[in-house]
Amino acid sequence: MMWGYGQGMGWMWLWVPLLLIGIALLVLLAVRVARGGFRSGYGQPGTGGYGGPPPIGGSRARQILDERFARGELTADQYREHLKVLGEGP
Repeated sequence: MMWGYGQGMGWMWLWVPLLLIGIALLVLLAVRVARGGFRSGYGQPGTGGYGGPPPIGGSRARQILDERFARGELTADQYREHLKVLGEGP
């Protein structure tokens, strides 16, 4: 008796790598969800967000600089100096 393994054995080698790849993708997906990788998304242009596109008209470095200035971590002089270094200042 062959029990149905006669001709199907040729494709059996393909299932193990596909299974391992599937498990690896599920683990990566779980890690990304656990770290909040899907929270920010891309959203509307200009909203930024971690991992999103840079805001329109500026870079991610400029956005961080603006946030630090808004929180009071930088003085106006420091802010202008950093803008010059980024090449976005007056």
